[in-house]
Amino acid sequence: MYDTLLTAHKKREKQLAILVDPDGLSEEDIRRKARCIEEVKASLVFVGGSFISDDCLESTLKILKAETSIPVILFPGDVRQISPRADALLFLSVISGRNPEHLIGNQVIAAPYIRKMNLEAISTGYVLVSGGAPTTVEYISQSRPIPANKPEIAAATAMAGEMLGMKTIYLDAGSGADSSISPQLIQQVATAIDIPLIVGGGISNLRDLQAVLNNGADIAVVGNAFDINHSWLKNWRDELTVVRN
Repeated sequence: MYDTLLTAHKKREKQLAILVDPDGLSEEDIRRKARCIEEVKASLVFVGGSFISDDCLESTLKILKAETSIPVILFPGDVRQISPRADALLFLSVISGRNPEHLIGNQVIAAPYIRKMNLEAISTGYVLVSGGAPTTVEYISQSRPIPANKPEIAAATAMAGEMLGMKTIYLDAGSGADSSISPQLIQQVATAIDIPLIVGGGISNLRDLQAVLNNGADIAVVGNAFDINHSWLKNWRDELTVVRN
């Protein structure tokens, strides 16, 4: 899976990932969402959340794999969100924070299970950026986000992650963010690293999506806004091409 992401990065092919949080969703909800994901021709599906159960995760992955032809990657909210049903897992380390449990502690617990499942783990430097409001991930990880007006700190953090051997960087404003990450910050981070850049949080319309992808992100992640209304994403590839031209 990582080879595919890296090839797209080298070709400068932009990708859209839809984030699915199974918490509180019925099996029919998941099926309906799977049809919508296929409809917008998303590149990837990310699955994860802060409060989902093992059974909920397994059933969600089973449905998504059956109902879509799109690769499914785990975006785990804790060490229990691991399953061999997925195509890969983002092996996250919150490098923007200083909480040792989320830098390496939980990863030590999860690693033997991931190896036993023969699940591809994509080492990911997770960088939390302030999106204007306190978010779930900020509370759960007990880590302060990088200020939105400090792109140089975000760039240095991403650069350090790459030098430490991370295979990708994930910039996130977090679920519940008031706004997406600024184009200036994304651009500065993208310029500082040579690995794929994922950006999510607060992307709620086509203009946000265009700004994220046209300023250096390889993958834009849409979550809450997709659940509210996915119609604005139906022609996202064509709209992005218009902006590039």
